[in-house]
Amino acid sequence: MAERPRDIVLLVDDSPEALGFLTDALEQSGFSVLIATSGWAALSIVERITPDLILLDAVMPLMDGFETCRKVKSNPAVSQIPVIFMTGLTETEHVVHALESGGVDYLTKPINIDELRARIGVHLKNARSAQSARVALDAAGRHLLAVKGDGSIHWSTPQATRLVNAAIGSDDGMDTLVEAIAGWMATRVAAGRDSAFAVTHGGQEVLHLSFLGTIGPDEYLFRLTATNQRADDQVLRQHFALTHRESEVLLWIAKGKANRDIGEILGLSARTVNKHLEQIYVKLGVENRASAAVKAAHVLHEM
Repeated sequence: MAERPRDIVLLVDDSPEALGFLTDALEQSGFSVLIATSGWAALSIVERITPDLILLDAVMPLMDGFETCRKVKSNPAVSQIPVIFMTGLTETEHVVHALESGGVDYLTKPINIDELRARIGVHLKNARSAQSARVALDAAGRHLLAVKGDGSIHWSTPQATRLVNAAIGSDDGMDTLVEAIAGWMATRVAAGRDSAFAVTHGGQEVLHLSFLGTIGPDEYLFRLTATNQRADDQVLRQHFALTHRESEVLLWIAKGKANRDIGEILGLSARTVNKHLEQIYVKLGVENRASAAVKAAHVLHEM
């Protein structure tokens, strides 16, 4: 039987002594430990590797743990990671501040290792239970997101986040989406709105959202599609005798996206995108992506 992968704990503390002590204790308890000595270093690590849990010192120079936690929680791709605060601050206001920043728990220093193990175990179990529902939803429809009653993002599948950023042309695409959803949520009941609506950017419709229903007391599920993507796919597919995936790749080529971006949007490896491009070039009778983009754009503009 294959050995179960170790849970990854990101340990964030500016004290070398605390890092050494906690790293040894966690590794002896069976965890893989990543170390960051500042909030910025922690955010950099989270962008590349997704830990299962974050142990975060509240008091650090430049950017404290509270601000670090808020930044983690503002990123839908990693906002579900449980964060446990560690600090010598014990006043009620600091405990409240930690929880309001997005923390799930609070440990006072010096850390009791047995208590730390127990709390980590509880929060990892809770996080897995919550994540299992999102994984099931992700398998059923990849471009999904859930929002709260005020329109703020509760969680988003990675594919949905990439689609939003690609359609809006910015890594801050979720901000535009939140504004549109908040407006729709505020009026949909009173105005008897339909269960679908469009998101505009730069005066054009770029995304289409379909409301799928509620999945919790304050959790509303939506499916995202790029506006006209389905119709454009079909036009390209029929005109050039492409496969479904080839037409999707060509459509994003026509929109000026690089291979890496296309891979992230469609959930493909860079090698797979290149393989599709090879077939697209043959079917279009061209030798490069620029010529393919021109041909595709010409066909779409004739619609």
